Amino acid sequence: MKFLQKMVKKVVNDIKKYTIKQVEEFFAQGQVTEDFLAACVQDSRKAVGTLLRRYQREQQDRERVSGLYCYEREFWAKGCELVAGVDEAGRGPLAGPVSVAAVILPHDLYLPKINDSKKISAKVREELYDEIMAKAVAVKAAFVDAKTIDRVNIYQAAINGMYESIFGLAQEPQAVLIDAVKLENLNVPSLSIIKGDAKSVSIAAASIIAKVNRDRLMDKYDQEYPVYGFKHHKGYGTAEHIAALRQYGPCPIHRQSFEPVRSMVDVNMQVPF
Repeated sequence: MKFLQKMVKKVVNDIKKYTIKQVEEFFAQGQVTEDFLAACVQDSRKAVGTLLRRYQREQQDRERVSGLYCYEREFWAKGCELVAGVDEAGRGPLAGPVSVAAVILPHDLYLPKINDSKKISAKVREELYDEIMAKAVAVKAAFVDAKTIDRVNIYQAAINGMYESIFGLAQEPQAVLIDAVKLENLNVPSLSIIKGDAKSVSIAAASIIAKVNRDRLMDKYDQEYPVYGFKHHKGYGTAEHIAALRQYGPCPIHRQSFEPVRSMVDVNMQVPF
């Protein structure tokens, strides 16, 4: 470490003597001072400028993610060390289950680019999914199928899935943060946050787990029921999906209590299953 610090001082004195790979290593090791950054600004090499901008973007993202721990920190300050975030994905589609997840994260874990799952690309969601699964204190996911949704309604189905996820965590949470809805039957403190998946990192993590799990399942259903195009729209009411429904009628994973599926249900309709 002392050797690296001496190297940084030398870099500051004349950064152009060092290769791009060496400068990149200084950034990677976190040996970054104001003088070092100032030296990088003065360096005319494009690659150094690229490294500097990358570092600045990462620092901005770290500050943003740190701010997403505000609700978690409030519970930590009260002695609730294990705070779970819970969220769902798939309330609106005409087909498939509603997907729910609960996640407990380590304190102040930095998850690059984490946000509400709807605001990030599928590629970033997949990357974050793997990192959350690898680094979370506990994760529990649940599906509530279309038949149950038809029986109890989508709101209650989502609530049931939330309880299943929370109670199924390997580590029992000491507090729970929930996106939008209230859960009255928890035995620990909880907080319902409107648009919580954009305000709490734990809820955002849960939204990503729920979304990726559901998307992967709908891709499997696409192979089982290929005429509907589930891989493209994940069961939502797109023009492609509605056209297929009109041509083939609903399949076993369609929500028969949702329009226009409900109006299309006909015991005499010939379906390819």
